[in-house]
Amino acid sequence: MSERIILGIDPGLNITGFGVIAADGGSLKLLDAGTIRSKPSDPLTPRLTEIFQGLVQIIEKYSPEVMGMEKIYSHYRHPVTAIIMGHARGVLCLAAGLQGIRVESLPASRVKKAVTGNGRASKQQVNGMVRRILGIHNELKPLDVSDALAVAIALYEEERHA
Repeated sequence: MSERIILGIDPGLNITGFGVIAADGGSLKLLDAGTIRSKPSDPLTPRLTEIFQGLVQIIEKYSPEVMGMEKIYSHYRHPVTAIIMGHARGVLCLAAGLQGIRVESLPASRVKKAVTGNGRASKQQVNGMVRRILGIHNELKPLDVSDALAVAIALYEEERHA
């Protein structure tokens, strides 16, 4: 079995977390993780452009075969949050699509369950298990990074057992 590169994304307009893992047989290896940031003081279009270009650079560097993101959930009392998140997700999906990368959306509860065994785990629990699974000794900050890696791990687990 050849090595598979999986990209996990935690989308956001201010901070988009990303995590790139290599899966070879039953082992996972961290290739890269970090954030793509936009300036809150900038207008929407340059912020979305920054997110798009940042993801294109990551895709060009690692050539993942699939990109995973959490499904979007927003409480009806916060429609602006849902719209803003939709903008960020849209440019992320566009960047992947233009590079021929398949995009999969996973519910947050499924991501948490795959990584921690508990679909209601806290972000700190997810962070700790991601570090344990990938053998990372340093703290992963911000939590957007461990959330993105959790998506990549969950996508790997889901496809491995499909």
